[in-house]
Amino acid sequence: MRIGGMRRPALVATAAVALAALYGCTVQAPGQDGRHRSPVHIDIPGSRTPSAHRSTAPPSGGGAGGSAPSTSPPAASTAPVLWSRGDSGRDVRELQARLRQVDWLFDGPTGTYDDLTEKAVSGFQGKRGLPRTGRTDTVTWQRLRAMTHEPGRWELYLMGGQPAGAPDPRCLTGRVLCIDKTSRTLRWMVDGRTLSTMAVRFGAQYTPTREGVFQVYWKSRHHVSTLYHSPMPYAMFFSGGQAVHYSYDFAARGYAGGSHGCVNVRDEAAVSRLFAEVRVGDKVVVYW
Repeated sequence: MRIGGMRRPALVATAAVALAALYGCTVQAPGQDGRHRSPVHIDIPGSRTPSAHRSTAPPSGGGAGGSAPSTSPPAASTAPVLWSRGDSGRDVRELQARLRQVDWLFDGPTGTYDDLTEKAVSGFQGKRGLPRTGRTDTVTWQRLRAMTHEPGRWELYLMGGQPAGAPDPRCLTGRVLCIDKTSRTLRWMVDGRTLSTMAVRFGAQYTPTREGVFQVYWKSRHHVSTLYHSPMPYAMFFSGGQAVHYSYDFAARGYAGGSHGCVNVRDEAAVSRLFAEVRVGDKVVVYW
């Protein structure tokens, strides 16, 4: 039977071409059994399933760098530990002084690896991608040293604790407040024997503490300066208005400040005991 002068196969072929143009098509190869299939296979959108070999995983990398930043924590450190909580000594004091230089520690140095030092080390480590152990290992120490300078003597002993120097010969007889400006220490000595030692601070550039040999001429437990209106507890006067006394400022700021000529003590318990033992008339020696 003819339709409009066209044979049925021709009509079917024409329809197939139209559908292929609309949806897309592929040429079918013979099946595995050798039998021929329809020469045209039409794909209708949405009817195909993903190929078995097509990956559904998200693309690797990200951003302009081509790799996504890692959010995994740093691997545990295997570097040898130099110092940790509970340690003490000059090396710990240097560690604390260097941590102060990079603003990770604000107290001390004390020479004792305490909780504040542990927190400071942990913070420094975390900021630089190191394992946050709070212990100072060789890697942490090398990184800190590279960022800081060698601490000077008074960076190491900013808040006191420095060893006393040898006493002046004038301190070796009688009852003496032996005050060494070089080591910034006060020794309380009786007949050449040191009973106590404490860190002290002296007058600033324009109000220096006088040197020489003096005597305690007055003691005032709750004294307030009539000139500067500042408290001077446990004051032991030895030269005009200059006295040995406890200083709140020295206790708070260490050697970052200075006095108006007095000899400041930052250890209140120590100066309280000293005040109880010293008598009016006891000798005071101030020297370099």
